[in-house]
Amino acid sequence: MPSGKRGHFPVGTTVLEAARTLGVYVESVCGGRGICGRCQIDVQEGRFAKHGITSSNDHISEFGPKEKRYAEKRDLKDGRRLSCSATILGDLVVDVPQDVQVNAQVVRKDADTRIIERNPAVHMCYVEVEEPDMHKPLGDLDRLKAALEKEWGIRNLDVDAYLLPQIQKILRKGEWSVTAAIHHDEETSRPVMIGLWPGLKNEAYGIACDIGSTTIAMHLSSLLSVRTIASAGTSNPQIRFGEDLMSRVSYVMMNPDGREGMTNAVREAINELIGRVCAEGNVAREDILDAVFVGNPIMHHLFLGIDPTELGGAPFALAVSGAVHLKASEIGLAMNPGSRVYMLPCIAGHVGADAAAATLAEGPHRQDEMMLLVDVGTNAEIVLGNRQRTVAASSPTGPAFEGAEISGGQRAAPGAIERVRIDPVTLEPRFRVIGTEQWSDEAGFADAVQASGITGICGSAIIEVVAEMYLSGIISEDGVVDGSLAAKSPRIRPTGRTFSYLLHEGSPTIIITQNDVRAIQLAKAALYAGVKLLMDKQGIDHVDQIRFAGAFGSFIDPKYAMVLGLIPDCDLDKVKAVGNAAGTGARMALLNRDYRREIEDTVTRIEKIETALEPKFQEHFVYAMAMPNKVDPFPKLSLAVTLPPRKNVGEDGQAGDATPRRRSREDRAARRSRE
Repeated sequence: MPSGKRGHFPVGTTVLEAARTLGVYVESVCGGRGICGRCQIDVQEGRFAKHGITSSNDHISEFGPKEKRYAEKRDLKDGRRLSCSATILGDLVVDVPQDVQVNAQVVRKDADTRIIERNPAVHMCYVEVEEPDMHKPLGDLDRLKAALEKEWGIRNLDVDAYLLPQIQKILRKGEWSVTAAIHHDEETSRPVMIGLWPGLKNEAYGIACDIGSTTIAMHLSSLLSVRTIASAGTSNPQIRFGEDLMSRVSYVMMNPDGREGMTNAVREAINELIGRVCAEGNVAREDILDAVFVGNPIMHHLFLGIDPTELGGAPFALAVSGAVHLKASEIGLAMNPGSRVYMLPCIAGHVGADAAAATLAEGPHRQDEMMLLVDVGTNAEIVLGNRQRTVAASSPTGPAFEGAEISGGQRAAPGAIERVRIDPVTLEPRFRVIGTEQWSDEAGFADAVQASGITGICGSAIIEVVAEMYLSGIISEDGVVDGSLAAKSPRIRPTGRTFSYLLHEGSPTIIITQNDVRAIQLAKAALYAGVKLLMDKQGIDHVDQIRFAGAFGSFIDPKYAMVLGLIPDCDLDKVKAVGNAAGTGARMALLNRDYRREIEDTVTRIEKIETALEPKFQEHFVYAMAMPNKVDPFPKLSLAVTLPPRKNVGEDGQAGDATPRRRSREDRAARRSRE
């Protein structure tokens, strides 16, 4: 337990051997010598009707010498046994305790709950080395290699050069007992000793990092228990060079030292994050032995020190598309000198290693249903497929969804409006602010927001307020604010030749202008048009599942995303936010090298669609400017939401007569030619 695996074994089998045979990986750094204590288990006593057995401590061997020695020198809690020493004598129900459980379920910000089977690229191997002998002239390193081969089956071992001057000192300090960190990623490569410590070393960690264009997220995980020890995030300092990706490429092109400046900035930020997660987890930097990084192609290139200029225009050529293997020291990361870095492969010129990691985490390629995976950011990355076929593309949504280009927009922070509802009769709004549980029309709201104030509107609320404006009739399906409603509500205000909606009056006053609505329309139309292209390639008119990835995607309400026309029609129960799926995919690749091989193979089979070269992109884009869409039906959405009747509102904000929900083909063609 808790995996529920069961089996039959001969009397005298160790519990450790039984567990591993069943696929329950119980850690044993010391190779079963009873030294590391990582293989502890509890025996459950009593009659277990579910399993049809009676489990008892009488059915396991008595305390052995190894367990007694460990209990004296370290700490073995009452009732605990070392599975490498305890043998099976009869029926048993064995519990792998949470604090030593390799497959422990770890929750990270409600988005990282999956169980990851452990098979890291780095293993800790404790050995006792034969002492030097005048009659056996083998060198210390050769005897260490011989011990590792004998005890762990490690052959053809390479050794990092930085270790060579230290080996003799370490062996003698450990009195010929040492723990070696062995890195062995690909089966075709030779194993490498990347670290060596005197005596038993019972700690080894790795980091998984998602380098986003806006934020950088990092997780520190134990390579021995797979637990996430600490997590941290920070703004990407490259923002000062450009808000969006193309701005950063332009900066590199116009400044001779631009690439170097952005590379140094992101590496410094990552080193600071390493320090933060180490401090939070009480871990030494020197104990970090492996690292996995993901990011979009431009972040990928800048992190590696590669000029991203070629990604700024067709054919959007990547300098390197496959997986990258490096030493951390080669790119200036402050970890163990032997620590390794692995970067997932990129899918295409604008569909990067982050999309590959999200694909690995959500697995559209592993299922029969058609799944749409969308990572909403300044550059939306889209993957659509199932086990038969998977296609991918990117769409330039820009930074509007993150608050940029919006008059009252800001990043998600205390004080930002995050949820909005508008009464369809009175047109009065109510909203909720980050850091406050109450809605604005509830008692205690004013006191609750006094500390943070009401400072602006963040991305999730921008989607909701525009969708609510449409549902309440404030804007037409074409996104024009209906100025005739100014007579009905003082919240509809003239702004030059157009009209705006007053969301909050105060300091600052937050209004939704016609330009704000247009910015959201342009962003959502770009994303939807990219999705439609992929649906065309798959020959489908609907999707079975939708997954929102990314930090922003975690806070999007699926209903409002669909009302807005950000995503195609789908059963709302099948639309889910999956948090930082790229970060989860990076953790999977960190903790199990088999996932590295899986995504490397999967990426070669994903078909890449370049939206800029597709003739139908513009047509899909024009239709997608409407809410939810000018031509595509939304029958499943209509079951959950009453969509308003269509009405004509001119650019001057003056409403005309209602029009049918569907236009004729001739009308659509005429409108398309005008636009």
